[in-house]
Amino acid sequence: MSLTSSLIQMIRSKPTADEDLALTAMFSLDALATAYAGSATPTGKKLLEWARHSDLDSKRQVFLMAALTHITETDDLHRASVTHPGCVVVPTALSLGERSGASAEKILLAILHGFEAMCRIGAAVGPTHYKVWHNTATCGPYGSAMAAATLLDLDLEATVNALGNAGTQSSGFWQFMETGAMSKHLHAGRASESGLLAAELAAFGFTGSAQILEGEKGMFAGMCFDPIPEAILDAPDDPWQLALTSIKPWPSCRHTHPAIDCALELYDQLDGSKIESIEVDTYQAALDVCDRPEPENEYQAKFSLYHCVAIALLNGEVKLDSFNEQARNQTADLRQATHVRGVDPFASRYPQSWGSAVRVTTSNGEIFGAERKDCKGDPELALNESEMRSKAMNLMQYGGLDAIEAAARCDAVMGLPGSSSSPRLFSDYIETIGVT
Repeated sequence: MSLTSSLIQMIRSKPTADEDLALTAMFSLDALATAYAGSATPTGKKLLEWARHSDLDSKRQVFLMAALTHITETDDLHRASVTHPGCVVVPTALSLGERSGASAEKILLAILHGFEAMCRIGAAVGPTHYKVWHNTATCGPYGSAMAAATLLDLDLEATVNALGNAGTQSSGFWQFMETGAMSKHLHAGRASESGLLAAELAAFGFTGSAQILEGEKGMFAGMCFDPIPEAILDAPDDPWQLALTSIKPWPSCRHTHPAIDCALELYDQLDGSKIESIEVDTYQAALDVCDRPEPENEYQAKFSLYHCVAIALLNGEVKLDSFNEQARNQTADLRQATHVRGVDPFASRYPQSWGSAVRVTTSNGEIFGAERKDCKGDPELALNESEMRSKAMNLMQYGGLDAIEAAARCDAVMGLPGSSSSPRLFSDYIETIGVT
């Protein structure tokens, strides 16, 4: 039996409780709110301009929503797989669920299934894969296809075909980070669209490789230097992978968040003292992606440990506008005074734990320090429903909704568990951003 077939059977045999569906609704709200915010960004406006000059079918609409969801760096993050499952899985499930007339509960189940497939495969590609390949892009098609297969009621054989053809469309390099190019948003968009296409084709008998993962010319062989195949089926009785996923409280790369968390604690202790130097301890993957002392644009600043820590220490908050040119100019001197290194215990704990420590020396010689094993928004320090609603409201209003509209969208998503109707969340979103 192939790994793909075993994974599908494991996912479909996993029991689902009411609290699983309630948590899935919260993650769906996070993705939807982030999609609204993405539409108001300069990059989002370019995507919308393209969309308004194109004839978008349902799959291209899914592509658009997924791409917009990945722009503000406020989307969720699964640590073990280093993937952002919500931006890929939720657009597929909301769109196909609405078009097929699926119940709210079935849409939530599809999202659970999609997260599980994407995260488990992401955990299996191995750490070296992440140095060149963007895991959300390469593993995302599997999550989208699994969610779509659940909504289409595909049998085991057809679902294997769906994931086989989803995997053969895997792509997405980190090279865009060298200049802060916009390619990263294509990664989420194409992953979502590719998985949906693969599942819809499978419904018509279009075949895909059952050994797309472990085959001699499959994903592990072609894209993974140190794969961990056993991670695909490991610990089947663990909580759903969605429950092991983090929700971001700040709009930057998740690798910067433990250090931001430390810096925000130190802001209160410093009480305006002049900073002489900053030391940041972290893990190697954070350095691989976020060792950027001189970010040249807003997107690079979101991937700069130097800027993120400095802006948190200076302002005591990190917001959507904390990465613009004015903010980057504000942190210029402190970035020069910042030293970043990868050390234990943070290096050896990664990826199960994403931690950091920050030490600040003031001009009068005082030293202040803070350390995090886990970060706010991780399952160990999860946002509660009130905090999640507050985040979603802010993102939706940034995206152009007024407070009443934003509150109504929040209520609609959080009310999905137990709802007897098929939600219109996707079409409402597409209409709001003006690309119908």
